This record gives sequence, C-alpha cells and structure tokens, in this order.
Amino acid sequence: MKNIVKEKSFAFAVEIVNLCRELQEQKEFAISKQLIRSGTAVGALIREAEHAESKKDFIHKFAIAQKECNETLYWLQLLIATKYISETAFNKLEHDAIELLKLITSIIKSSKANLR
Repeated sequence: MKNIVKEKSFAFAVEIVNLCRELQEQKEFAISKQLIRSGTAVGALIREAEHAESKKDFIHKFAIAQKECNETLYWLQLLIATKYISETAFNKLEHDAIELLKLITSIIKSSKANLR
C-alpha cells in the first residue's frame, strides 16, 4: 500500500541533502548543518512512527516530525533572506515543506481523535 507521507518525506530529505551539498560547495557550513539535520529528521521520525510502541508514541513521533519540518522552514527562509539559495529553489522546498506539514498535522489530528 502506498504511504504518501512516507514517500513525500523521503523525497523532501533527498532535496534537502542535495541543497546542503550545494551550500557546502559555497562554503556555507553552519546553516547547512542545521538544515540537513532538521530536513532529514522529518522522514526519519515518520519511519520511527511506523513501529511506535503505542498510539501515543505514534502521535509523539509525528509531533516531533512536525516541529522538525517547521524548523526546516525557518532555515530555508534564512537561506533565501541571505541570498544563499534562489527564489525558485526556495519556492519549491517551501511548498514541499508546507505540504508535509499539512499532512503531518492532519495525521496527528486524526490519530488524536481515534484515541478517544
């Protein structure tokens, strides 16, 4: 069965890794290190949630993924503001991050509703 959030978070992580490689070629290491950590953590946490110990653990892992995705948006906004990335690159990654955030938030909400 197709798992959209899992697929999208993995594709997002690939894009983040590729962007960080470009940033490091520009000798930008500080922000790229933060970006790669938060941007790849989203998918890793979603994978962890697949084998959660309980429904509450599942929700908790998704909540952390939500925070990491939001942090990734911050780093992307900082990169566009400091002109390390193009507007085109930013717009694509911002769109993908917001889409992921919406999916994650929806999963958290429905999972909490199913707890009751």
